[in-house]
Amino acid sequence: MSISSPAPPDRTTQAKPAGTAARSMAAIVQAEYGPAAQDVLRFEEGVARPEIAAGDVLVRVRAASVDRGTWHIMAGLPYPIRLAGFGLRAPKPLNPGRSFAGTIESVGADVQELGVGDDVFGTGEGAFAQFACAQPGRLAPMPANLSFESAAAVPVSGLTALQAVRDQGQVRAGQHVLVIGASGGVGTFALQIAKGLGAEITGVCSTAKVDLVRALGADHVVDYTREDIAAGGRRYDVILDTGGNRRLSELRRALAPRGRLVLVGGETGGRWLGGSERSIRALLLSPLVRQKLATFIASENAADLLVLRDLIEAGTLTAAVERTYPLSEVAAAIDHLQDGHARGKIVITVDRPL
Repeated sequence: MSISSPAPPDRTTQAKPAGTAARSMAAIVQAEYGPAAQDVLRFEEGVARPEIAAGDVLVRVRAASVDRGTWHIMAGLPYPIRLAGFGLRAPKPLNPGRSFAGTIESVGADVQELGVGDDVFGTGEGAFAQFACAQPGRLAPMPANLSFESAAAVPVSGLTALQAVRDQGQVRAGQHVLVIGASGGVGTFALQIAKGLGAEITGVCSTAKVDLVRALGADHVVDYTREDIAAGGRRYDVILDTGGNRRLSELRRALAPRGRLVLVGGETGGRWLGGSERSIRALLLSPLVRQKLATFIASENAADLLVLRDLIEAGTLTAAVERTYPLSEVAAAIDHLQDGHARGKIVITVDRPL
């Protein structure tokens, strides 16, 4: 499980942008929590457009993306998700979408850094819709060399990968880095970012995804269905485990004596901890051993979006988009991701005429 911290969802006082308050949109709507996307997500026309506060912007969404956190927000599982601001008994946001790219439709009275007509990418509330509300501090100008679909794939997964590689893993040139889940949303970005820093990359994935991981720049690929990550006594300076469920003891055997392990979530299906118990054990163990065992919650912020934009425009980083779904088929997109078949990112196109 990997979920970045959300913007405060409750706004008791909201400014109504002139000319937009009475207009409607198409959107995915969720009224209750549940683990099955087909049961709790509905596509509706005639949904009221979001009303923005003085410090917010309204974005016309061109594309959005799905990640592991999307399912957790939708399901309300594990339960601490609800305490993090997404709603205790029922979802507060219109829908679980967060990562998107689009064009600014209107700005609040206090917004100075962005203007109407700007193409942006970032995070906001209810992104599976034709319009979404967002805070300027969680948006950045869209990379010039990406389509809206590719740009929408970047924010949540890209920010998590950047912060895992740069801040937690402290990856440097010449290091040997193992990326577990290298074909997933976070893993595809982490692999490329670490490679761009000059590290030697080993990616871990299933047989069907080996070609993708190689194409993204991995120096070596471990097919976990055929080979152990520590086979032959291999040791890595940094291990990035992007949402896996391997035991800490197994990961530590593959880690150099003074290496760094970064746990980017975990998936066990538990309702109360959902995989975070492994992260808790890592944090408790880390002060007692020479290896550095770390976990973190990603931060959604404009400064790091600008770093990602620069990497993308320089050709160091690309978004590996496997396939796109129309807005009406968000539930099917979430199911595809949860089935474990996705190669890279899953994107939602929002191209219906207004």
